[in-house]
Amino acid sequence: MDLKKLFQIRSNTLEPQQGNILLSEPTMNDFHFGRSVVLLIEHNESEGSFGIIMNKSLNVRLKEIVDVFEDFDAPVYLGGPVAENQIFFMHTLGDLIPDSCKIMDGLYWGGDTDTLNTLIAQGIANKNNVRFFLGYSGWSAGQLTSELARNSWLVGKTNSKLLLSTPTDQMWKTFVARMGKEYEMWQRFPKNPEEN
Repeated sequence: MDLKKLFQIRSNTLEPQQGNILLSEPTMNDFHFGRSVVLLIEHNESEGSFGIIMNKSLNVRLKEIVDVFEDFDAPVYLGGPVAENQIFFMHTLGDLIPDSCKIMDGLYWGGDTDTLNTLIAQGIANKNNVRFFLGYSGWSAGQLTSELARNSWLVGKTNSKLLLSTPTDQMWKTFVARMGKEYEMWQRFPKNPEEN
């Protein structure tokens, strides 16, 4: 058994694109990105990329931080280190919310907040079909490609149902497991190797 190969942190050859996920390599020790699953909302090699961390729930409710949705008791997630004082949302409501951007089949980014507020009041929009995030994750032109070359991320495919139904505290391990046996050791890496 080649232990060096077994413990080597390496990425794959899947190209990043809208709707793909980025799985942080297991030794990444960063508040925002350690053991993170980032959904790519947009990827453009010449202009940059942005996405949302999907698996970092915050200990705060939406109604505590946003007056507009004061009657909506929904969890808030940490989207990333950029614009951390702004709230963003994704949803599965499609054309019911004008100006939404389709990320993948069944999952949309943003849209008209007045319409969202109306749908919340009508009980159509709820915490099962809308998710809120503080901040987002961004990469300048070429930055994500550079990080992939350093094996900081593993690119994966997903679908909206799996992405929204997987518990956030199990999401990283679940998606790493879906990448195959080649990445089995990733799940066994301690979060903080110095504590081992």
